[in-house]
Amino acid sequence: MIIFSGGTGTPKLLNGLREVIPEEEITVVVNTAEDIWLSGNLITPDIDTVLYLLSGRLDTTRWWGVKDDTYRTHEVMKTLGHNEFMMLGDLDRATHIMRSDLIRSGMTLTEAITQLCRSFGVKAKVLPMSNDPVSSMISTPEGKMHFQDFWVGKHGEPDVLEICQEGIENASISPAVLEALENEDEVLIGPSNPITSIGPIIELPGMRDILKNKKVIAVSPIIGTEPVSGPATKLMAARGIEVSSTGVASYYSDFLEHMVLDKRDTADEKRFTDLACDVSRTDTLMKSVSVSSNLSRHILEQFRIM
Repeated sequence: MIIFSGGTGTPKLLNGLREVIPEEEITVVVNTAEDIWLSGNLITPDIDTVLYLLSGRLDTTRWWGVKDDTYRTHEVMKTLGHNEFMMLGDLDRATHIMRSDLIRSGMTLTEAITQLCRSFGVKAKVLPMSNDPVSSMISTPEGKMHFQDFWVGKHGEPDVLEICQEGIENASISPAVLEALENEDEVLIGPSNPITSIGPIIELPGMRDILKNKKVIAVSPIIGTEPVSGPATKLMAARGIEVSSTGVASYYSDFLEHMVLDKRDTADEKRFTDLACDVSRTDTLMKSVSVSSNLSRHILEQFRIM
């Protein structure tokens, strides 16, 4: 199975999915539009969350970073006057250094992540969406800024006027992702922010056309009119997309066949019929591995029905 991933929602789902099917059968295609070079190294937040989860290193109290990490390097750099707006742990930084050195040696991002998977003992395939640079840029009254500046540096506080994916028109789906899509009919879109987590993946040139020929299920990241986490409200509104499960489905409507809604969601299922999208409901608020596992079983059952 192929899973499109970004943020923290989809890793929570992966945490349950790997309890239900062998990890070797999972291919995760990960958003790279939130990647950023910082302090001389390439930071790939969404990829690293997946790597750390699957290798048992993830700090699952925050759903980012390495558990029991220390921050001595960050603290010393701060005393020296270096403005590192992202708080990078020492163990986490080791991953960034290794990845960056591999890329400087001539490897593609995909090759570098494959090497990290081997080093971490990760059995699933973890694939960057593209080897080409793409950046989610947020236009605000304070100016245009990278997503990480907006979400981490500014704590998501500025008003959002516009979102664009710089470089997307010249980026290509990575060869490894294309190969995976050629060999797999089922694609699961995780419950991550549709604009800056999943959006960059599906907006890669040619991706929507590929998905039209797949069985695609999405798990809604919205319950009622509120995202489970993250800045989806501001970002969807800036794109003119209704902040609801129906709004997410409309954004995916040219390829989406089925959406899984939370059992508490108040969405009108008739509106999904207008989008030619089937729906089902279960508990999607993944507060435990058991809820994630049950959600995964529900998703697999929907794929069998399709």
